[in-house]
Amino acid sequence: MSFEYYTTTDEMNMFQLEQSPFTQNKNEFEINVNSHQTFQKIDGWGTSLTDSSAYLVDKCLSEEQQIAVMEALFDSKKGIGLSILRNPMGASDYARHIYSYDDMEKDQTDENLIHFSIAQDEESIIPLTKYAKKMNPELKLFMSPWSAPGWMKDSQQMIGGKLLLKYYDTYAHYFKKVIDSYHMHGLDIYAITPQNEPLFVPPNYPGMEMLADEQATFVAKYLKPLFNDNNIRTKILGYDHNWDRIDYPLEILDKAEAAFDGIAWHWYGGNVINQSRVALFYPDKEIHFTEGSGGDWIPAFEPAFSNLMRTGINIFRNGAKSMTLWNLALDENNGPTVPGFGKSTCRGLVKVDQQTKDYELTLDYFGLAHFSKFVRPESVRIESSNDRHIQSVAFQNNNKSIVVILFNDSEKDASVKITIDTYSMDTIYLSAKTAMTIREISNNEE
Repeated sequence: MSFEYYTTTDEMNMFQLEQSPFTQNKNEFEINVNSHQTFQKIDGWGTSLTDSSAYLVDKCLSEEQQIAVMEALFDSKKGIGLSILRNPMGASDYARHIYSYDDMEKDQTDENLIHFSIAQDEESIIPLTKYAKKMNPELKLFMSPWSAPGWMKDSQQMIGGKLLLKYYDTYAHYFKKVIDSYHMHGLDIYAITPQNEPLFVPPNYPGMEMLADEQATFVAKYLKPLFNDNNIRTKILGYDHNWDRIDYPLEILDKAEAAFDGIAWHWYGGNVINQSRVALFYPDKEIHFTEGSGGDWIPAFEPAFSNLMRTGINIFRNGAKSMTLWNLALDENNGPTVPGFGKSTCRGLVKVDQQTKDYELTLDYFGLAHFSKFVRPESVRIESSNDRHIQSVAFQNNNKSIVVILFNDSEKDASVKITIDTYSMDTIYLSAKTAMTIREISNNEE
């Protein structure tokens, strides 16, 4: 067996190929990998092409820069091979203005969806999504609404309120039209969620409360039957909110288990272990991590990078099939955002400076690289031992090559002995707060 070793030690040395990461020091830690014990199949890692991200890449960068950015993100040879896009269905907080796919004047409705249009997405989002898929044919597209069109809600606008019961059927058909419209562009939507963060109603950007019993009713009685009647195979993932509310995913599955393919999670509250706790009751339902963002609330580079590595490892150790970070690109002010949003603190995978027209890849990009570059879609997670100091997750690709991701989550340097099945590797030196991806070089590469 032969291996390559990629490490991130600090902001000046991110995802660097290490020629000789070995030490003669005594083994302090042992990580045992068992390829015969398998867990979930992997869909991949990704990001979100919001209206803001699409504008920055498509309108603020030169054609040469666009190609470089997209290759860095989606090409598995030239870049890190991201295989998922989770895009907003209409405007989110990261959009230049508030819009749905069926906006009407005040006091007007469109129950037959005659005025439905995805023209806003056709400007930049769809062309860039198609470009990403051309670079990575394995790309899967997820979509989530931040709000139904305002006229369907008791607030009569996309900010605040909830979906009126009389429009449940209309809203289900709205989802179908989104799927059909994207299909006409050669893009099949792999999965949707009924509502982004259904328990949070923001005061200054699109959002919509959807309680658990409401989501169960909408999906079981309207959305899923419509999908079945029209042979729509798009998966439906419930919840799409933080780890702190285990009651919501349990309730929707208790009431409408057959209508949901899985549960989607965010990291802005609670503990990742709740992914596994829900899975104890519903082991056949998929687990997806659909949104997490880096930002000014946690200092970069450290501890932000450590948080990303630690959390990413444990997202997959707790059953996730995918992990998607928030904005693909934001500008020097962490925007653009919808008017009235206020100060943005989020960080994109790419920072595009609207003044200089230049860009840089952020720590979140390099954190994802440790996972996505060599762990390909359709791989499976395999057993690896774990320690509170040396955290690990391991995968086996379809070509049988093994990838092990390590993170030294302590304040001290460490020497680590790794055994893969019966093969013992040389002892590795892993400095404090360092991430390492070890990938087996397959026979056809040598």
